[in-house]
Amino acid sequence: MKTKDTILDENLMKFSSILANKTSNGFVVLERNDKLPYAVLLKKKKKVDHFFNFVIFCATLGLWSIAWIYITQVSSKAKKILIAIDEDGNPFEEKCYMG
Repeated sequence: MKTKDTILDENLMKFSSILANKTSNGFVVLERNDKLPYAVLLKKKKKVDHFFNFVIFCATLGLWSIAWIYITQVSSKAKKILIAIDEDGNPFEEKCYMG
């Protein structure tokens, strides 16, 4: 049977590995608490090169417009997420409100 300290260490290792994966994908840690454990991460907004996208739009006779709209409206926005481990030791991720 696992002791409480062993379970806490395993949860902290899961939490640390999730944070390492997210930070390698471009997220920055804004706030972190190892006792609970939770962390708030931020991925900064990407700048869209509209001239390059316009050239591709013209070359594909307008078919690129769907991808261009997606890039502009969805994938280029800043993202803020909360990563935590619940009482059962399961990691979860939630989007934070960007007001």
